Amino acid sequence: MAKTISKLVPFLLLVTLYLSTLGFIRSQTFSKILSPSSLGLNQEKLTHLHFYFHDMYGRNPTAVKVAEAAQTNTSKTYFGSVFVMDDPLTLLPDVNSKRIGYAQGMTVSASQNELGLLMIFHFVFTEGEYNGSTISILGRNLVFSDIREMPVVGGSGVFRFARGYAEGKTHSLDAKTGNAVLEYNVFVLHP
Repeated sequence: MAKTISKLVPFLLLVTLYLSTLGFIRSQTFSKILSPSSLGLNQEKLTHLHFYFHDMYGRNPTAVKVAEAAQTNTSKTYFGSVFVMDDPLTLLPDVNSKRIGYAQGMTVSASQNELGLLMIFHFVFTEGEYNGSTISILGRNLVFSDIREMPVVGGSGVFRFARGYAEGKTHSLDAKTGNAVLEYNVFVLHP
């Protein structure tokens, strides 16, 4: 009997090693399925945000051109121009009203036939219950449309897992300076 056990020991060690290796391989995967409730996703809220976005190019600009294509200056749509922005968000159309955050990101003139912008930016909130949270926007903005709809593609903080849409419309535009005040209504589903 002792001889039989001594013959089984190497086999049992080999099986144990093999099974532990399988466990190691399984633990090295890069993903796993989670329950949405483990991340607080039991119930979603729909939040409506309303504020004003100040895009300023004159003195103390909040948006600056960082790149352009060879044909940008001859294009009626400024095709190929890239602007980076850090525009204040306020409760009222007056730039000196209560500031609630910033729109930070970039716009690209992406159409050769109409003034159509690719908008890539975050609404960064610095006040109230949304302080430290962001909403991410990625979409097309046809500048001369009455209302421009752009998708909400994510967020952080309170708006983690966010989805929805933002509607922007021109509140006022200074043709001489290019400064604009835009009114935004944002509808966001989030945990």
